[in-house]
Amino acid sequence: MSRPAPSPSAALPGDPPGGRRALAVWGIGVSVYFVAVIFRTSLGVAGLDAADRFHVGASALSTFSILQLLVYAGMQIPVGLLVDRLGTKKVLTLGVVLFTAGQIGFALAPSYGTALASRALLGCGDAMTFISVLRLGTRWFPARRGPLIAQFAGLAGMAGNLVSTLVLARLLHGVGWTAAFAGTSVAGFVVLVLTLLFLKDHPDGHEPTPFPHQGAAYVRRQIAASWREPGTRLGLWVHFTTQFPAMVFLLLWGLPFLVEAQGLSRATAGDLLTLVVLSNMVVGLVYGQIVARHHAARLPLALGTVLATAAVWAATLVHPGDHAPMWLLIVLCTVLGACGPASMLGFDFARPANPPERQGTASGITNMGGFVASMTTLLAVGVLLDLTNDNYRVAFSVVFVLQALGLTQILRLRARAARRERERLVASRVETVHVPV
Repeated sequence: MSRPAPSPSAALPGDPPGGRRALAVWGIGVSVYFVAVIFRTSLGVAGLDAADRFHVGASALSTFSILQLLVYAGMQIPVGLLVDRLGTKKVLTLGVVLFTAGQIGFALAPSYGTALASRALLGCGDAMTFISVLRLGTRWFPARRGPLIAQFAGLAGMAGNLVSTLVLARLLHGVGWTAAFAGTSVAGFVVLVLTLLFLKDHPDGHEPTPFPHQGAAYVRRQIAASWREPGTRLGLWVHFTTQFPAMVFLLLWGLPFLVEAQGLSRATAGDLLTLVVLSNMVVGLVYGQIVARHHAARLPLALGTVLATAAVWAATLVHPGDHAPMWLLIVLCTVLGACGPASMLGFDFARPANPPERQGTASGITNMGGFVASMTTLLAVGVLLDLTNDNYRVAFSVVFVLQALGLTQILRLRARAARRERERLVASRVETVHVPV
């Protein structure tokens, strides 16, 4: 005789308890990610100032963000392996040290080359934060809370972006480049102290099962096993296809597009960038609640976001006349706000496809997707702007190419990932629920 199988949202045996202490510890990890995003997106409101400060054109300006994202994307799998092997606290601590050093270096950089090196250092530290926060959530909260916890982590990132848009932009024009960037680096020292004093990898009694590490062989096994799962690959392509339009807009090209191509003032352009962030925060809460209650909504939400983004970009770029109307730009920025929450759905495909000991590696693979797409788009837009004498309509058309590539892969993998996920769910129920009495 056996007990009936629980619903997928029921607590699983061995699940962490959650609770107030989990919120407190996880909140420290989220605060690290919050600061990392402030530093990451600081160039988005300083792009025109950076061009003047270092005397560079569009291609060279885009190199700042491209190099930062190149380092970030390249670090994702190594960071995932480090998190699986060393735990969250050690990796987050190293990340804080690196991204704070990068922000200080960028504040004091006397030349373009030094500034590039500083952004690369910042990207390296930034790369260590989000995967660590996801892993911290899986260690401290029940599995059924996974989608909501991931969306809340993304929400914290958008709050950091909001600080860049609202606070850093005003500091930059109030106290100047060096004081603004150096002043924000103080936040890095604050979260470093919090991490060292209060962060803990897991609650008492929920230590992960130790498993042997065998150097290069272990690394190869972790990566290969994660990649073999269709859910991991589907998660990567969902992240790839959904994240980059908003990332490119917020990270670098949104402000120049709105000011130079659409004829808006910096203040109005800043308000529209803020709208992207606010929309992201609201949509993130909605998507998290929907997926927590209806797991099957993941793919429709992701596909709907991609199609809506493509439609509104097309309407903006092909609109007759020199400038798109304000109402259309507002719609564009509101829809772009859904890109971040939609990209978080990629982790909801990778998470159930992999056991706990591979969560960091699988998250690293997934997280590469959007940043590779963003890096590619940032470069393509910069090159096309230089080649076409700042024709933003031509430059931003590259968005549709990457969306088409990503959609093709999502549609190719969706059935296999769903079938494999059902098989793992059935196997999990057999192992943990059917108890002889």
